[in-house]
Amino acid sequence: MDKVTLGTSDLQVSRLGLGTMTFGQQNFEAEAHAQIDFALERGINFLDTAELYPVMPSAATQGATERIIGSWLKKSGRRSEVVIATKSVGPNPGIHWVRGGRHNHDAANLRAAVDASLQRLQTDYIDLYQLHWPSRNLPIFGANAFDPARERRAVPVEETLAALGDLLAEGKIRHIGVSNESSWGVCEFVRRAQQAGLPRIASVQNLYNLTARAYESSLMDETCYREQVSLIAYSPLAFGQLSAKYLDNPKAHGRLTIFPPTWSPRYLRPAVLEAASAYAELARANGMTPVQLAIGWCTSRWFVAATLTGATTLAQLKENIDAYTTHLAPDLVAAVDAIHARITNPGQ
Repeated sequence: MDKVTLGTSDLQVSRLGLGTMTFGQQNFEAEAHAQIDFALERGINFLDTAELYPVMPSAATQGATERIIGSWLKKSGRRSEVVIATKSVGPNPGIHWVRGGRHNHDAANLRAAVDASLQRLQTDYIDLYQLHWPSRNLPIFGANAFDPARERRAVPVEETLAALGDLLAEGKIRHIGVSNESSWGVCEFVRRAQQAGLPRIASVQNLYNLTARAYESSLMDETCYREQVSLIAYSPLAFGQLSAKYLDNPKAHGRLTIFPPTWSPRYLRPAVLEAASAYAELARANGMTPVQLAIGWCTSRWFVAATLTGATTLAQLKENIDAYTTHLAPDLVAAVDAIHARITNPGQ
């Protein structure tokens, strides 16, 4: 498994990372530990989690994913072999159970979040600490239109970076990144860091898959290239739609059937189903599985540093990891682009 250095940091991660947001909800400790063991056997050293996980978020399960990873670290003694990334939630009144609803990116909340994650993970340090979504008003998770009427008080970027700088100085975190960010946000974090001599973000973890390619059309690719911020792409299979499992069996076990449709409606849009069907047909016509096409697409893009892939079962995880080596010939890339031109970003 190839490795890549994130941004201008010295942090090296495998080009595929293990996404863990199913741990504690769709699979439990023994199964999760088996997935981590298997991922390491295949050369993956990068585990991504969040204080909010597992999904679908709830007060009853919040933090379970980090605790499961922590129990693996304690049992295995392999802390030095893995890069652990986690995230702190941003403002969201619906997530009232996290720190009593006080979860903006100010010093007190970031410190509380880091300390709680360290305890759950049973480790002394976090390799990559990310802001799960911005403090400011920004459309995310399927919302696409910026609305000034939804403005809210945001913690200034410089204040957030200073708080993270203190945690870096104490050794509790080693590198920082953002997630679900825009071009403007990435530039603002870099600019403020340079102006005030504060820590620099190494990465941005954003949605990117065959049904959601706004990273390209919003010029995030140019922004991150010029600012030397690495993309960690999440949801390469669009919640399983791009694996074609729901096309082959509408009642297949997965997030889109076991959770309420109101939780993530974007992946149930008719245009997403149309696009998933077209990509599956294209993959099979070219002698590959839909998973190979979807993950091969992400891992072969020049601007994707690392791609996160998660699974409910070991068999799914094996298929996802095997897809890492998929080669996409120029004519296949052209065919993908033709579908994208016809059905543009339905899962964004």
